[in-house]
Amino acid sequence: MSALAWLAPVLLPLLAAPLALLVARGRSWVPAAAAVPALVLAFAGSPGPAPDLTCILLDVRLALDPVGRVLLALTAMVWLAAGVAARPLTARHGGFAALWLVTLAGNVGLVLAADVVTFYTCYAAMTFAAYGLIVHDRTPEVRRAGRVYIVLAVIGEALLLGGLVLAVGRTGETALAALAPALVAAADGTVHGTAPGTAIGGLLLAGFAVKAGIIPLHVWLPLAHPAAPVAASAVLSGALIKAGLVGWLRLSPLGVAPLTVLGTALIVAGLVSAFLGAAFGIVQDRPKVVLAYSSVSQMGLIATIVGVGLLVPAAAPAAVAAVATYAFHHGLAKGALFLGVGVHARTADRRGRQLAVAGTVVAGAALAGAPLTSGALAKAATKAPVGALQPPWDGRLTLATTLAAIGTTLVIARVVVLLHRAEPPTAPVDRAAAATSLVDGPASPASPASPASPASPASPASPASPA
Repeated sequence: MSALAWLAPVLLPLLAAPLALLVARGRSWVPAAAAVPALVLAFAGSPGPAPDLTCILLDVRLALDPVGRVLLALTAMVWLAAGVAARPLTARHGGFAALWLVTLAGNVGLVLAADVVTFYTCYAAMTFAAYGLIVHDRTPEVRRAGRVYIVLAVIGEALLLGGLVLAVGRTGETALAALAPALVAAADGTVHGTAPGTAIGGLLLAGFAVKAGIIPLHVWLPLAHPAAPVAASAVLSGALIKAGLVGWLRLSPLGVAPLTVLGTALIVAGLVSAFLGAAFGIVQDRPKVVLAYSSVSQMGLIATIVGVGLLVPAAAPAAVAAVATYAFHHGLAKGALFLGVGVHARTADRRGRQLAVAGTVVAGAALAGAPLTSGALAKAATKAPVGALQPPWDGRLTLATTLAAIGTTLVIARVVVLLHRAEPPTAPVDRAAAATSLVDGPASPASPASPASPASPASPASPASPA
């Protein structure tokens, strides 16, 4: 396959970003269309490394293995659907469209990256451009959420950069595939009593845990989701937090050697996130916040399986397959849930609201692992790596993941209850306003419901139904 086919998924959105600032005509379709090259590459691209790109972009190296193909397909599908939903907002705000495109380019680029410089550049571009998506509305609550996000983002970037520099310095290589040995403890050296490989691995795992929303590094998630427009929330939870998983899979020595400290730490952190994320979620009263905590819980389960792969090298292939399947299912289901909540918040007629709730139930059932859904397939895939643990830990971890799935069911039930309780908009919503609901969420209580009722203080939008 030509070099252009490999470069288009990253270069097209980057080149379109400045044009989105200058040209308004047709801009609403550009963010969605920019995800198409990545989707084509995911389904039609040849496996293995890309053609030699050094003459075009210095020493950039790209690659697409089977796991990368799954994650690239997920990323492209979520960005495509959310880009269509974001059309009313991107049409009005060129700055938002430009930041959307840069974030997309970074997200796609880190999935394809096969060298440290490309990986970190794309990771940082995605992280900092996403800040603009979160703080778009500029309200005090949104600005606070943005501050928390950027502080955690900088901490995560510092941890990640430190780990990458140490790993490259130890191996003398910049290829991602060559860095895994740097995480394996050396037999002849220690750093403050800790093997160098464990220290490097700790930095990298913690840095990626910020993006993945693992407790206690999760605090940006429940703040950013209600602050961001609904379409941005869909990509945040459906695609961007999977960047942490991409990092774990690319840089962890899965199958190389047992890493007891790192594996155990990730399992414990994952289980804590799975249970506390669900527990915090079921007591929230805003659907987007509930879904944010659900993402914390689900990413905790994914982290647990990665930890098993680190702990038991023989289980690594099954663990990688399981987390790729789980991430694909979770990303699509969670993206659908956020977009569904946005539709429900602005739909005035009863039938439309019932259809939105029905769609939420279907996506939620998949997320909870109901029979004959993608969630059931994802749950089944986790049994093999968990079964590789020694008794009695295999049975205990199986019980823990089952209880966490029950927590997910309760969280989804909470979302459905909140949607049923939410009052419809106080005035009929035309098609343009309904489309805007996918990006803007519910009407502000201070905003007039219609030109005919400029004050309408007696009938503000229900606080129980923010999107």
